[in-house]
Amino acid sequence: MIINLKKLQALRTRTFNLPPQKRVSSPASALSFVNKRGFVYFWPIKGIDLPSLWTAVAGDRPVADKHDDPGHITWGWKDNALDKKIWYYGKILRGKATMISLEIAPYFYALSENYGSPEEDYLIAYQEGRLPQSAKQVYEALLDKGAMNTLDLRKEAKLSNAKDSEFNKALEYLQRDFKILPVGVAQAGAWKYSHIYAITTSHFPELAEQARKITESQARMKLIELYFDMVGAAQIRDVQKLFGWGNEVVKKSVNKLMENGVLIPAEHPKSAGEWVAIKEVI
Repeated sequence: MIINLKKLQALRTRTFNLPPQKRVSSPASALSFVNKRGFVYFWPIKGIDLPSLWTAVAGDRPVADKHDDPGHITWGWKDNALDKKIWYYGKILRGKATMISLEIAPYFYALSENYGSPEEDYLIAYQEGRLPQSAKQVYEALLDKGAMNTLDLRKEAKLSNAKDSEFNKALEYLQRDFKILPVGVAQAGAWKYSHIYAITTSHFPELAEQARKITESQARMKLIELYFDMVGAAQIRDVQKLFGWGNEVVKKSVNKLMENGVLIPAEHPKSAGEWVAIKEVI
């Protein structure tokens, strides 16, 4: 089976919302875009093929440096939605800003190291060496005091003297594992702009229960299927690069989807390697 590049481009034009598709031009159409795809990046990420809100609004061009670029309207939409619970937002895939529909968020959560007890899960992870000390301090501060902006959080977590990189890595780690998420913006700090963070289960109390019904295998297959519905064709290494699950785990999930007829092995006419595709682009 050889991938048809015209069909592949046509699919990505639709799923990435590229011209001549109608631009995403309002908060309502942004929500519709995220819900249709299941999960997207906020910004396009170099080396990763995945739809992004920026591209859907501004077209297939680099993120502009100028703050008055019309594409940056996405920033306000994102900030204004943080407390609205219309989607799940955080630094998730590869530690980059990711927007996830509320329907799909439980599938991501099912793959996290959260098992239903926010007061205990993090301690188990810490004792087993999987949770860094700085992340533990940040999490405990939020658990104890509730939602806080990053300046107050850094102080409460006793990380005021820590390097910026250490504090930011703690925030990223906790977001990637669905333990905390930004829920608002505060006028704090030198730039009068600071995210407010909260414990995930306090902001989305139903998420753990929704995820409990989903096995890890089901979650991975669902997310991989959504990914291929967006990109049409990819190599195993692309799936691994995005989700970071480990090569054998990814292969097992992809093989299961091929057995079910959802995906098919394919050849790319211009690129060597083992490709997998959906029927629509063959």
